[in-house]
Amino acid sequence: MPKKGKKAKMPLSDEEQLLLFQQKMLAEEEMAKKKERLLSQFLKDKLAKEEHNSVLNLNKINTQWRTVLREVKTRELHKDIEILSQTFERVVDCKDSVIKSLARDLSEAEEQYAHALRSHLHSIDQLLALQRCRLNLLEESYNTELEALTKEFETERKTIIDQHEKEIHYLQDVFMAMEQNYIDSEYESKLEFQSMWDDLKNKNLEKKHFLRLQLENIVDLWRRFQEALKNYTDATEDQKIAFETLKVKDEKSSKEIEAQMKKIQRLQDAIIILKNKILVHSRESEDQNQYIRKDKELILAQLRKLKAQRTQARELSQENLVKLTVESNAALKALRKIVDKGEKILKLAEICRKFETEEEKVLPFYSSVLTPEEQEKIEEIYPEELTEELAKVIVNYTGMENFWKRYNKVKLEQLSLQYRHAQLLEINGKLREMLKQYLDGISVSDEVLSQLNPLFIINHRSNLPQPLSTPTTQPGDKPPPTTYNIIEAAHVISHIL
Repeated sequence: MPKKGKKAKMPLSDEEQLLLFQQKMLAEEEMAKKKERLLSQFLKDKLAKEEHNSVLNLNKINTQWRTVLREVKTRELHKDIEILSQTFERVVDCKDSVIKSLARDLSEAEEQYAHALRSHLHSIDQLLALQRCRLNLLEESYNTELEALTKEFETERKTIIDQHEKEIHYLQDVFMAMEQNYIDSEYESKLEFQSMWDDLKNKNLEKKHFLRLQLENIVDLWRRFQEALKNYTDATEDQKIAFETLKVKDEKSSKEIEAQMKKIQRLQDAIIILKNKILVHSRESEDQNQYIRKDKELILAQLRKLKAQRTQARELSQENLVKLTVESNAALKALRKIVDKGEKILKLAEICRKFETEEEKVLPFYSSVLTPEEQEKIEEIYPEELTEELAKVIVNYTGMENFWKRYNKVKLEQLSLQYRHAQLLEINGKLREMLKQYLDGISVSDEVLSQLNPLFIINHRSNLPQPLSTPTTQPGDKPPPTTYNIIEAAHVISHIL
């Protein structure tokens, strides 16, 4: 046969296919490791950025809050300084006692400022503590999620490695079994060939011996046969050459058929093995797909649950934010009302300051004017036990003691003025009545004469009704009030002159 110009491409063997499969698995593992590293690096960078941003935002909030508080405090201090400067300018010309009282007021104002500053710092510390607790909770949740992800990755990696090792062992066993089957089949074919060769050799020897015996007996026939054979060979020489060429072709074709049959057998065996592998891999892939589907369903359920929790948390936080805004607005309104009320009180105090006496300016907070006996009587009349709640309330209002003193003083002065006003009204009524009687006594008319008039006296007698008899007083009865006849001085003077 003529040689071919190009050799046909040989198919890959099982070992090369296994090597290719292993290389692919290693490449996939390396890609998975790279993806995992990139994911962990991304999460670490994201966490660092979030921590940095949270620190920056906290610092910004603190600086803005401090600036706002400083502005508010500076305004309050400016107002307080203006009020104090005005009061100081008015009280400069007063006595040394006024200076002491102003110093006492200044110390009280400083105490109030220190108390407000302490409360503000305490509230800032509470806010910082809340923020730190929130950051700690977020860090703990991140660490738990990271540990869960690492554990899940490690378990998946172990399962993949174990499955890979099992597949490698299985393929090695299959390869060894195929080699053993090939060696056994080769050995059996060699034995069959040797036995057939021996049988044919023995048969040929027996036939040869038998033919020799026959040839010895029939030499003549052999000669005739040789002549016939020669004639036959001379006649069939062309056919013999054609037969030989056909025989050579037949041998070559038979060898090619055997080689092709062997290749077909090998391919069939490889197909069967591959079919078995495909079945095994399909079963394993189905199991893995079922496991992955279950994991997917669980993860989706957890995701839905987390989304529901997130929505609930958002709604709750939004409700809390709305509530906080409403309460803050209400608190701001209440504080504005209190500030307006305080400004109104300060204005009224400035107005009332003009009407204070020198004694009130010198001693604005008077001490109690009650004697110890009177105070004991008041405590006996109004007994009040000091409970814990009352003690707490008293502690909260200790700073208002001087204010209540001045308020009580003003209230007492108001009551005394009201009482004095009532007395003066009563005196005024009596004086008006006396003036009316005097005018009635001066003027003479039928209406005046028809009424009782103490100034109308005839023969040293007035027209007032006289008592018939003096009632007898008993020793237990009170004496009756004495009555006096009033004679106008102008009438007496007119009679004397």
